Amino acid sequence: MKKKNQLTAYKAAVAASLLLQPLFSWAQSDTLNFPPPSVPASVYATETKELIEMDGRLNEASWHTTPVVNDFFRVEPRQGGTYLYKTEVRLLFDKKNLYIGVFCRDSMGRKGMRVQDMRRDFIFGESDNFYVALDPQNTERFCVVFNTTPLANQRDLQVFDDSYRDTDWDALWKVRTHITDSGWYAEYAIPFSTLRYNKASAATEWGISFSRLARRNYEQTTFPAVPQAFTIQRMTYAAKLKGLKLPPPSFNLRVQPYTLFQHSITTISGNGKTKENKWKAGGEVKWAVNPHAVLDLTFNTDFAQADVDRVVNNLSRFNLLFPERRQFFLENSGIWAGADFYGTKPFFSRRIGLDNSGGFNAEPVRIDGGIRYTDRTQKRTLAGLYIHQQEGAATGAANFGIIRYLKSIGRQNNLGFMLTHRLDEKNTAKSFQQRNNSTITTDGLFRPRNDLTFQFLFSTARDNTPDSIGTMGTLYAEYKPNKWFLQYWTKWVSKKYVPGMGFVFGNDVMYHKAGGYYIWRPKNTGWIRRWDPGVFLNYYQTPSSGKLQQADVNIFPVWIFFKDNSLLTWDIFLNRQEIDFDFRPLSIPIAQGSYSYSRNNIAYSSDASKKISGRLSYEWGDYYNGRLNAINAWLRFAPIPNFALRADYTKNVFREGGINRQSLDVNLYSAELRLAYNPRIQASLFYQYNSFDRQGRWNARGSWEFAPLSFLYVVFNETGFRNTPIKNRSVINKISYLKQF
Repeated sequence: MKKKNQLTAYKAAVAASLLLQPLFSWAQSDTLNFPPPSVPASVYATETKELIEMDGRLNEASWHTTPVVNDFFRVEPRQGGTYLYKTEVRLLFDKKNLYIGVFCRDSMGRKGMRVQDMRRDFIFGESDNFYVALDPQNTERFCVVFNTTPLANQRDLQVFDDSYRDTDWDALWKVRTHITDSGWYAEYAIPFSTLRYNKASAATEWGISFSRLARRNYEQTTFPAVPQAFTIQRMTYAAKLKGLKLPPPSFNLRVQPYTLFQHSITTISGNGKTKENKWKAGGEVKWAVNPHAVLDLTFNTDFAQADVDRVVNNLSRFNLLFPERRQFFLENSGIWAGADFYGTKPFFSRRIGLDNSGGFNAEPVRIDGGIRYTDRTQKRTLAGLYIHQQEGAATGAANFGIIRYLKSIGRQNNLGFMLTHRLDEKNTAKSFQQRNNSTITTDGLFRPRNDLTFQFLFSTARDNTPDSIGTMGTLYAEYKPNKWFLQYWTKWVSKKYVPGMGFVFGNDVMYHKAGGYYIWRPKNTGWIRRWDPGVFLNYYQTPSSGKLQQADVNIFPVWIFFKDNSLLTWDIFLNRQEIDFDFRPLSIPIAQGSYSYSRNNIAYSSDASKKISGRLSYEWGDYYNGRLNAINAWLRFAPIPNFALRADYTKNVFREGGINRQSLDVNLYSAELRLAYNPRIQASLFYQYNSFDRQGRWNARGSWEFAPLSFLYVVFNETGFRNTPIKNRSVINKISYLKQF
């Protein structure tokens, strides 16, 4: 068996070298990544004295007297050339708003529209949509994006260096749409008070870009032209918006109080039920101190409406990262982005407001309040955050502080520093000891050319005692011409690196990743949009000794995007594992020793814009000393945008594995129903059951946006199922109201 695995590994290495050899020799011949223009294109906005009625029809006379932008450039499915779907954009402004009028031509009218659902922050590639990217400070490094569909869904985000996307940023703006037999209209009203811009002058210019996705043919067009390897959020390619007469920056204060009532029932086997009713009130204040600085205050912070976590059965030796879902911490999270690599995060906001576990089963801890300050200019970014949380059942009261400084160097480079400190307060009665934890981090991004990016991070942490000092770091490089993607990544975490406000994928481990793929866009094969065959090597070792922990070669000869953006993949994994610790995936004890084995995965994802869509993957092969076959599938039925039903299923079948040669079947079921009356009145129901621990959970949520960013929520949660000893059930009614001064 060992010789067979060695032969397989040798063949894989040969295949990888053959696959990568043309990559290095041909990469320099890529001529499709044209540079930014030396003189940017110009777009003009016209002042209007009319009252613009937000109805999506563009009936006002002013819309017909302002210049039209219609010289779009095709990015998908092929770069350049003639495109099918014409788009016209006009811009107006008055003393309060920037107005954007859009007409997206489509000869099929309503019958040709593809919109999957009505939720805010919809998934970009699933629906017809149009979006505008604005850089009001002309940084060429940062932009805000306002995106909509034919049904007036709203999606807004902040983008940093065309690499980090803060999709959970919610801005105050309005859009209405209108569908006709020849296409669809969109009418935007973006308040100047929502945007942060430099002091108004006669020569005011903003960076601006437009993009449209006609989902039926997956045709994406942009203005101005941007290479296919990038997005219009690469603001070095942006046009210049001229003609604006901006109002002077106003006081710009936003207040959003809330109140809620919660009824909870806890059932403990043998101890009966405990009921609790509680009222709670709090809120947030946002003050734009000046055009580039914002002060946020939060008090008695609540996250009742946040999405629930999804259960995951972890089969690896490394920690799982559960994403942040709470709005206050998601907003402006991009300011910490330079020091935010997957698996190595000196600051991870999920550690705030939860007990010390920080994972899926972490219990919430009440947040008294906090303050966040962000000051961003073209030359630098300065930010700070302080949060105080109350004492929990198993953790003392805690103070969280962070300071961040980022210096822009040249056109697309930056260098940053970050300091975090966590102080856990002492409580002698509960045996909670005072504890201090600090990290100091430096990071940088360098882009010597548009298709070449380097990033680094180095962090040191001190956890409570002088001898508990550890280090962590990341080195990352990517080369992204139009026909290739090359990547190198190294990250390490020392044994003593403990970030009290962060997350690491493991301790005493170093990870290396290298490889890439070729992007083939066949000109004479209309049913294939692109084919990305490639190979990556993943290698984990112990930093102090250099000893191998695990490694795999991932070869993917099939990674095909079809014309309708459906995807077919085939992955081959050649694995090597060294187990020298107590390892029990899903409670199956694995004997210490060396293991070599191979696995395969075939997956197909259908066209996600259709009424019925889904994904099916099947993984098979050896797993340590046994076998593991896995099925992952989801199916969605969305006959109209107002209704979407999705079911997910994961099945892991272990055979003859571990010390005891165990066989085990584990099933994970999920189902979600989404209903919408319109983009402002929506409801969802989510259920999940894990056969491994026989735990189930329900989450139901209804929301009504009765005014811009003002909501009424009704939330129901239930955890525990069948024979679980503890069951929790709660009903929450919450109302929040936003007032801008």
